[in-house]
Amino acid sequence: MEKKTIVCISCYYKGYDFMDEMKNLGNKVILVTSENLKEKNWPWHAIDEVFYMPEIKPSVWNLEHLIQGFSYLMQTRKVDAVVALDDYDVEKAALIRETFRIPGMGQTTHRYFRDKLAMRQKAKDSGINVPEFTAVFNNDEVNNFADTVSPPWVLKPRSEASASGIKKIASKEELWEELNNLGEERHLFLLESFKPGDVYHVDSLTFNKETVFTSASKYLAPPMQVSHEGGVFRTKTLGRYSDEFKALEAANIKVLSSFGLMHGATHTEFIKSNEDGKYYFLETSSRVGGAHIPDLVEASSNINIWREWARIENALLKGNHYEVSKPTGHYSGLIIALIKEKDPDYRQFDTPETVKFLPIEHHVGIVYKSNDPIVIQERLDSAAEKILAEMLNILPPKSKPTS
Repeated sequence: MEKKTIVCISCYYKGYDFMDEMKNLGNKVILVTSENLKEKNWPWHAIDEVFYMPEIKPSVWNLEHLIQGFSYLMQTRKVDAVVALDDYDVEKAALIRETFRIPGMGQTTHRYFRDKLAMRQKAKDSGINVPEFTAVFNNDEVNNFADTVSPPWVLKPRSEASASGIKKIASKEELWEELNNLGEERHLFLLESFKPGDVYHVDSLTFNKETVFTSASKYLAPPMQVSHEGGVFRTKTLGRYSDEFKALEAANIKVLSSFGLMHGATHTEFIKSNEDGKYYFLETSSRVGGAHIPDLVEASSNINIWREWARIENALLKGNHYEVSKPTGHYSGLIIALIKEKDPDYRQFDTPETVKFLPIEHHVGIVYKSNDPIVIQERLDSAAEKILAEMLNILPPKSKPTS
């Protein structure tokens, strides 16, 4: 069996199944991670070597030191692939690939999957519906946007993961106050029209430019709302033959093909506008979705996105054919909430539809599966009522200090 060397980069504790599968397929796995994650329960049985990077601030490493360290690593090891396990690691991996001429996504393509301004411009140029937006580099352009696009707007970091750092703005005066507070970091943000509507996520796998698996789901509370107001995070899968699923599948394929994705796992978000009923592209990323979404996807489809991504990478490295199994047609639901207790008493949530309880400290996390979407909705509603009434703990959103 031909053994390849894969370097996995992650500044968060994740990717257990990916590394485990890579090892099962007969490869050598090297992990580069943050120094403060040494004690995490990594799949040590699957990891041949591990290197640690100190963090300058959460998720941020000194990239010059990363390149220097990788140069040392390359002297005695032939690296065949570099894989980013988290959104924050996509640019690190792209930089390493380009510096050391390792095949895979380079820095130009990676921006479409990391920089929210670049991805919006690319989507607009590709004829994909996007909410009205503008860069905030130029004062006249900002004023023109504020005068022609009705508020509310959202001011978004271009490179933050999930809904962190997003601010909803109601007036031009408030907008300029926020922009002035950003100071030298203003160029790291973009301004976008806020479109009320239902938010969806599409989680997919691509092999040789072909999207070979798609799961589409609907957030029952948008991530931005949970991030800013606290509360309960819930999402549920859509029926594979529903009109919603078909529309989202087509929109997702158009995004990924337009952005030049060759292969891998992706997590893409869309909003269905209350105003006109159209689906608008929000953002995408070339990685597996967070917040235990892979558990939701696996419950409904029997497809483990982490493991399938490893099989795709393995097939590409070895020139093998890859084919994903046919997904099962169940419905699934996911609920996660911050609670006061360190370990919840899950007995009150046990139902015939419960697939698993997620072991997250100070959180309730439950995955449900059923052949009936109505039952999934009932289970999510019932669990949310119990959590809100008896267990929920709400922390204020983290605000970034202004310079």
